[in-house]
Order: sequence, then C-alpha cells, then structure tokens
Amino acid sequence: MAAKGVILAERPDVLELELDPLTRKVYLELAEPSLADNRADVDRLVAALQGKLGGPVVVPLDLMRRVPSVLREAGWQVTATVGFLAPGLWNLVDLEAGDTTRRHFGLAVDIGTTTVVAYLVDMRNGQVLGAAADYNGQVSAGEDLLTRICLAGTPEGLEQLQRALINTLNGLIKRLAQSHELETREISAVAVGANTTMVHLFLGLDPSRICMAPYIPVTNNPGLVSAGQLGLMVNPRAPVYCLPSVASYLGGDVVGGVLASGLHRRSELSLFVDIGTNAEIILGNRDWLLGCAGAAGPALEGGVAASGMRAEPGAVNRVRIDPQTREVHYTTIGGAPPVGICGSGLVDCLAEMFLAGIIDRAGRFKDGRDRFVVVSAEESATGKEIAVTQLDIHNFMRTKGAVNAALELLLESVGLSLSDIEYFYAAGAFGQYLDLESAITIGLYPDLPRERMVRLGNASGEGARLALLSGAIRREGEAIARNITYIELNANQTFMNKFVGSKFLPHTNLDLFPTVKAKLIERGLVEAV
Repeated sequence: MAAKGVILAERPDVLELELDPLTRKVYLELAEPSLADNRADVDRLVAALQGKLGGPVVVPLDLMRRVPSVLREAGWQVTATVGFLAPGLWNLVDLEAGDTTRRHFGLAVDIGTTTVVAYLVDMRNGQVLGAAADYNGQVSAGEDLLTRICLAGTPEGLEQLQRALINTLNGLIKRLAQSHELETREISAVAVGANTTMVHLFLGLDPSRICMAPYIPVTNNPGLVSAGQLGLMVNPRAPVYCLPSVASYLGGDVVGGVLASGLHRRSELSLFVDIGTNAEIILGNRDWLLGCAGAAGPALEGGVAASGMRAEPGAVNRVRIDPQTREVHYTTIGGAPPVGICGSGLVDCLAEMFLAGIIDRAGRFKDGRDRFVVVSAEESATGKEIAVTQLDIHNFMRTKGAVNAALELLLESVGLSLSDIEYFYAAGAFGQYLDLESAITIGLYPDLPRERMVRLGNASGEGARLALLSGAIRREGEAIARNITYIELNANQTFMNKFVGSKFLPHTNLDLFPTVKAKLIERGLVEAV
C-alpha cells in the first residue's frame, strides 16, 4: 500500500532520550571450565550477566538446553540478549556466538483499525531504519470496530481476527527483514500502540464487554507477553509491550500520542485530537489530563461516502472550487487517474462548497440538488462520476458534530474556553495530510492561531518507539494512563444535547470561528453584526 501514515511524530519538546530498551545485548568473554572452576554452564553464564546487569537473570528451559553447545562452539565468547521482566530482573532472550552487539533490533508498531504500520528500530541509538505499512487484515471481516467486537464474541471469531492481525504483522516483519538483510529472529523486542479493542484482538482477549454498559475491557495494562505466545515472526522470547489504555474507547494509541506530543510536561493548556475510526481527544497540561472518545472515522475513511475510498493512488485528496464559476480543481494521490475521494478530499470539498455558497450552514445544498460532482464520469478512471452527496454531507456533519460536542464538554467540565488553548496537536495519518484551513472552515478543528497548531504524524507509532527504547518512558506512559480523567460519552446526556445542536458549519456559534466568519462576511454569505 502507499506509505501514508508511515511518518513518525515530531516531538516539539523532545529531550535527549536515555536509552534503556526493552532488551539489551551483552558481550561476554567467559573463562573456560576447569577443575578449579567447575561451575555449571548456565550458572557460569548467569553469574557473568548478573555482574554486568546488577540483577538476577532467568534462563528459559529451551535456552538452557542450548547453552552448553553455544558456549563451546563459540569458544566461550558469546553475546547474550536479555529482556526486561521487572525492575532489576532480566530474562535471557537469546545467546549467540561471538560479538553481535552491533546488530540489535526492535519493532515499534501502530495497530490501527484500518492500517498497521511497523517501524524497524536500531536499539543502540533509537534510529528508525525502515517502515512498512499495510491494511489491517481484519478489514475483510468488518470495516468498523463494533462488527469486529461482535465477531470476536465467539472463540472461533476471536481466533479468526487475531490470526488476521498477526498475519498482517508477520507480513510487515518479513518485508522489513528482507529489505534490511536480517533474520526475523534478530528482532528481540516489540512495542505496540493501539486502541483498546485492537490490543484485545492482538492478544486474543475477549473484547465483547467493551461495547456494552458499563463498557469494561479485560485489561487496560496487559504488561509484557512473549512474541512466541502470539505467533509473531520475531525472536519467540522477545518481550512484547503494549502501551496501556485508559478505558474502552481511549487506548494506548492515545497514550502514545500524549507521550509523543509532550503535552503532559507543559504548563500551558494543550488539546490533542486524533481523528481516525474513532475521534479521541485529550485536554490538559502537566497538572491534569481529561479525555474522551467517540465514533468518527467511517464518514472520513471511505466506508460511508458514496464515492469514498481510502487514501490510495487515484484518490482525490485536494479540492478547490472557484467561487465565481464553481469550476472544480483537484489533485489525486500519486497523480493517478481519479477513482474516488478520500477523507482529506472530502473535507476540502465541503469547505470549498461552503465558501462558494453551494451549501448552507446546515450543510444543505442551496439549489435543491442532491449531489455535487467533483469529477465527471468522462474524467474518472472508472467511468463513473465522483460526487459528494447530501447523504455524505449528513454523515460528515454527525462526525464533525461529535468532535465539536466532545470538545465543548471537556472545556466546560474544567471551566475553560477555546481561547485558553495554547497548543493544538493533530495526530494520525488523517491529521497529517488534512488541510488545516479546510478543517477549520467546516469546524472539524478549532479556530486557533495557526502557529499554535502542530501536526504530529503517527504519534501512536512514535509513542511505541519511545516505549521500546526507554523504561522511564514506559513508566511515564503508565502514569499518563492512570492520571487521565475519562468521560464516557456513551452515557453522557450533556454530550448528547450538545451533539444535537452542533451540526452547523463551522459551529452553532459563529463567533467561535472568527477567521471563518471573516471569510463568510467577505464573500457575502453572512451579514456582519
């Protein structure tokens, strides 16, 4: 697939990261046994490792069986890979002949509902060596989370979904290993950022109670599991760490995003928004964090719009409409012949139709038509017109309204307003490629000074990379998850009331969007008051 979503986050306040990765490589030159020193082979190895690591080392039985032959074939010069189990406690992950400390690899993974991205990381310095992305294999069983949760309610369905995801990941691992000329077993640690449901399906945990009141997951912090238990095609003893979730609909991907943004270290008020299959919002600073989440993405990912498609070659991703002639100018991903329209193109088109006076503030076509043609059938690669329909707009208004209502609820909960927000972070692939002005014009993003708005890219993937490399970051992420006050929107009547009144462009209260109001006044679409 196209490399959209592969870009990692740029952390504005990034500090020098003190490397303390999930696994370490330790080169040892051991004294050969003698009558004067006839310790057991494993005891000799463990004693040397404990001297280097300062704590006990556990040796799994399958590795215990290999230790004698590896030591002797290597002439007692070996490299041990050890994995973090708990503070001061290590697990032997691998034992190799000679000095292999220069080949130390980990995997940071962002498991999205639609897309999975894997980053090959050099654990010696934290550098990303390469990235690979593919669609989540679970998509064939259902585009949305609720369909998958229902399917996972049976043991057979849960196994099917877990296998589909593991197969996707193994495909990415193979691609990265081949392109960087390494054996997959050389990958000795994995860190994952994902929403709560995806973590459950990744680990084979029953997610069925996530969507039923009182919305209880099996676990929010699964800790460490071994790659072999999951069937991942890396070292089978590699520790796998999932960033902790907060609640059923606020997952480790958001915790990773907060880590990547650094907003939890700032004194200023920040807003973090990740719009994908769900819209996830965090408001706060270093003293407090407030969060919520709700369904959003289907209206933006091609699953709902009549001409919608994912962000692939041939997707219309940019739209401009001449306000006088209403002539449409567009671009497609990769410059390919147009096939459909993706989320960023849909947002652009709605903003342009609004500014051109084609739709009103309620999102209705002013001249009574039921669609606006972006690409004629003659220009389209499919021979069918690419259009935005009244139903498409209706679906989008629900998405936009949910984001508006959630943000208003968070701000009111702490007695603050939009003007108090100092930094706005847009996360995820959608946030990375979305035109900010278009998003503000239709009210999907708040109307803040543009210099305060930061595109984070794949913040979930960056959070996973940080967790892969640093014990301090892992502890920081767990503290973030504990400290976020979560508002459950599914049972919140105030949210529902705000949602009903929020489906206007850009907002019910136009004064909250001063730059958009100025554009509308300039074009004669609203009266100056």
